[in-house]
Amino acid sequence: MLLQNLVPLAVFGAILVLAWTVFEVGRARGRYGIKAPAVTGHPDFERVFRVQMNTVEQSVLFFPALWLCANYFRADVAGIAGLVWVFGRVWYAIGYYRAAAARGAGFMVSSLAFAALLAGGGFGLIKQLFWG
Repeated sequence: MLLQNLVPLAVFGAILVLAWTVFEVGRARGRYGIKAPAVTGHPDFERVFRVQMNTVEQSVLFFPALWLCANYFRADVAGIAGLVWVFGRVWYAIGYYRAAAARGAGFMVSSLAFAALLAGGGFGLIKQLFWG
C-alpha cells in the first residue's frame, strides 16, 4: 500500500515545501521591513527569498521528471527519489536560512535525486519508444 502512494506523497511533500517557503518569505518581509515588490534590502531576507525562488525554479524541473520516471520507469523508484528531493530541499532551505555557505549539502542531495528522476524517466521513455 505504501509503495503505490510514494509518488503522491512526494508531490504532497513538494507542495508543502513550496508553501513553507512562501510563508517564510512573508515572515521575513515583516521581520526585516521589506515591502513588496522589493526583493532586496537585508541579506537575511535575500537568503529567504532566494530559497523560495530556487525551490520554485527547481520544481519546474522536478514535477515533470517525477512524472516521467513514475510513468516510464518505476513508480516506486520515482517516489523514493521524489521524497529524497523533498528532504534535500528542506535541508537546503534550513542551511541557506542560516548562511549562504551552508546550502551546499541540501542542494547536492536534491540535485542527485533530480538526476535519478531524469535518468529513470529518460531511460524508460527511450526504452518505450524504441523497444516497446
